[in-house]
Amino acid sequence: MASFARSERLALCDTAVSLGPTAPTLCEGWEVKDLLVHLLVRERRPWAAPGIFLPPLAPVLRRAEAAYAAQPHEDLAARLRDPKGTPFSFEPIEKAVNTVEFFVHHEDLRRAQSGWEPRTLPAAVERDLWRTLKLFGKGLVRSARTPLVVSDGADSATLRAGDEPVTITGPASELILFCFGRHEVRGLTFDGPAEKITQLENTSLGF
Repeated sequence: MASFARSERLALCDTAVSLGPTAPTLCEGWEVKDLLVHLLVRERRPWAAPGIFLPPLAPVLRRAEAAYAAQPHEDLAARLRDPKGTPFSFEPIEKAVNTVEFFVHHEDLRRAQSGWEPRTLPAAVERDLWRTLKLFGKGLVRSARTPLVVSDGADSATLRAGDEPVTITGPASELILFCFGRHEVRGLTFDGPAEKITQLENTSLGF
């Protein structure tokens, strides 16, 4: 059976083709084709991807992006669909690296469209996302000045320590989207001082 990461890869590509290259996404300034370009650079030209964060590598990143952007939208989706020739063709690597990546970016496509509805994910996927949030969540919310606890209803994790924290409870999938800076979420409850909740909701989270 294919991993969730692999099935999300395929579903993301299907969604990208059905929406077309110029549909909006939740990634500010990016249309659907821009998101495909980003994912292909990350996967097939990894030496260029750090140009997002490292100014000396920005020209390398721009050249890689331009090379993909010049190709037809459907061709980009077809190339992303098949990771053959990359480390991600191996399911354990795909699962370890791409479970969250493809879930979040698939939702970036879905939730930028009017009338979107949250999906019900398998319990095993929710557990995987919860484990990932517990491991890496502190990095995602490092810009928050508000003490923060997250809970999936059965377990909890302190992402920022401090007095009178905000506690966010809900499905791991929605929690991880929120911590990645996506505010188009459903089914989350926020408990704590009102001013801290407002501050958290107005903070830019994510890497």
